[in-house]
Amino acid sequence: MAAPEMFNLDGRVAVVTGGNGGIGRGIALGLAEAGAAVAVLARNQDKNEAVLGELRALNSASIALKLDVTDRDALAPAMSEVERKLGPVDILVNNAGIALPGGVLKVDAATWDRVIETNLNSGFLLSQIAARSMAPRKRGKIINIASEYSRFGNPIAPSYAASKGGLIQLTKSMAVELAAHNIQVNAIVPGWIESEMTAPIKGRPFYDDIIKRTPAGRFGTPKECAGAAVFLASHASDFVTGATIFVDGGYAIR
Repeated sequence: MAAPEMFNLDGRVAVVTGGNGGIGRGIALGLAEAGAAVAVLARNQDKNEAVLGELRALNSASIALKLDVTDRDALAPAMSEVERKLGPVDILVNNAGIALPGGVLKVDAATWDRVIETNLNSGFLLSQIAARSMAPRKRGKIINIASEYSRFGNPIAPSYAASKGGLIQLTKSMAVELAAHNIQVNAIVPGWIESEMTAPIKGRPFYDDIIKRTPAGRFGTPKECAGAAVFLASHASDFVTGATIFVDGGYAIR
């Protein structure tokens, strides 16, 4: 069934970093279901091939490229390859991210740099590349995937919290600058989402604490994050920019 016109992404080209698993995979599939051609950029080639099969089963003209977003020299060539194969990029989802433990008393500089490079710097650099393509066409959507820890402190992984907090401020700053070019920039803050990353939490006391704190009383699903992404990628959000949308079942407000 075709998406309603205001949510229809037919003819649009979307890039999703880290789009081969978890939230990124859910978003990639959601954009494809809405009609977009999707390019997944991620490190694990086996997972890339798996999600590519799912995308093509949706009749999406899609590709998957092996890319480590910390390799700065590879970013522009990867985006150029997407445009050669699928066309000009209309939608960029900066989803790739990592969390590495190490409080301020123990974390080493290399670990800090790796997290900041993956979660924040790559989002800036890819957004810059995409925006330079979008601006002459006077349309574009950039969606940054942040975290609850962009709002809360994280004593276990301050590098992660700092990177995601920076991503929220980058979202706002780009939204102001790029509005004149009809490019909307927004952020999604997922709550606790069912995924391979969160699966080990089940059965632990921390899992029960999350459920108690979440008014919805459960974890979310990647598909529920995809719903917000389709909205922010579509004409339905043309007057929405600089916003942060929490997809967390109310976790952040309790």
